[in-house]
Amino acid sequence: MAVRKVTVTIPEDLLEEIRTEADERGISAYVTEALRAKRDRDRLQELVRWLEEEHGPVTESEQSAASAELAGLDAEHERRRAARSKHTGESA
Repeated sequence: MAVRKVTVTIPEDLLEEIRTEADERGISAYVTEALRAKRDRDRLQELVRWLEEEHGPVTESEQSAASAELAGLDAEHERRRAARSKHTGESA
């Protein structure tokens, strides 16, 4: 994959937090991951706007149902993460 070096300006306090969290991955990998996530969120928001234009806004009951389903998925992911940590001896 081709890469290009760019210069960005980041507030010092944020940079220190990033350095702490990026550890061995490095700042470039951390920033690349963050930019990809932001781009993906922007694309999802664009899709939501398009779908709402086509089908109308999401109702409260639809939002509640989706939130409940997401909570269930989050709980399942956490259960699996805890089981994996217990199995491998890692901290969750």
